[in-house]
Amino acid sequence: MKVALIGLGTVGRGVLEMLAKKDLGLVLTGIADSKSAFLDPAGIDIARVLARKKKEGFCGDQHLTAEDVIKKADYDALIEVTPTNALSGEPAIGYIKAALNRKKHVVTSNKGPIALAAKELRAMARKKGVALRYEATVAGAIPVMHTLDHGLAGNEILALYGVLNGTCNFILTRMAAEGLTYEQALMEAREMGYAEADPTYDVQGIDAAIKLVILANTIWDNGVKLDDVDRTGIDLLTPDALRLADEGGCTIRLIAEANPKKHLLRVSPRILDKNHPLVFEGTLNALTLETDMAKEITLIGRGAGSVETASAIIGDLLWIRDRYVQRA
Repeated sequence: MKVALIGLGTVGRGVLEMLAKKDLGLVLTGIADSKSAFLDPAGIDIARVLARKKKEGFCGDQHLTAEDVIKKADYDALIEVTPTNALSGEPAIGYIKAALNRKKHVVTSNKGPIALAAKELRAMARKKGVALRYEATVAGAIPVMHTLDHGLAGNEILALYGVLNGTCNFILTRMAAEGLTYEQALMEAREMGYAEADPTYDVQGIDAAIKLVILANTIWDNGVKLDDVDRTGIDLLTPDALRLADEGGCTIRLIAEANPKKHLLRVSPRILDKNHPLVFEGTLNALTLETDMAKEITLIGRGAGSVETASAIIGDLLWIRDRYVQRA
């Protein structure tokens, strides 16, 4: 199956490294970063592209753009892994629409388009007879969407709740374990590469809320938006709050939760018993799904990272290959 890739940041490099390492029958025929692009219908040498990117800062011809790849390259599926814009979803929404209009499958890790325009994009994909897959938008390597589509097929999802941001989980873990202030734990998270220079999206619960919107719209198709989420971050938590929770045999975690029957859509710090399945250390993510038949199912795994996110993207690509391309 031929693929094209737009975006050569951390996730894009992870995808390329795995495509080069594994014999998956996926041939790269187009690639673009923010400065350049490269097309070759016979297949691109991934090692050479990565080496050039590292040495020169761009992947190909500086006169070519992402639009050239999307509109002109020979590919079956587009891998869209550009940075998230949670306000407009652009330019990713435009990229995805252009690929779908060409009747090309799309796999993305970009939360912006799926949070803002999933219903429109899914309808467009159905009309064109192609797939739009976005496993990598929620909880990194954890196969949430695959579980919903297949493992829990036939179940009614009644509610969900989980830890959907590893940065916050790390900060709260360190505050509880060492009595650190929020500022001290955040500094440590930055030093270890878990927090951005501007951690606002993480610590104020915006990232978790975007993922919650994606999950809610995927499961219930209820058209919720980021503004519909009741959101409180962790940036005002104190060591005293965690100490008091500890004295009661509990701790605090940032929990995203949704229950349509209760009209609940919330991200907030919650007090949990230390034996609760959502209490764990470090940067992992976890999601509990409440269903009518399977009852409670909890998925735990790595929620971020280049290779971990590549796992989700490649899973989607192989799903498309097996269900569409090989049958064509």
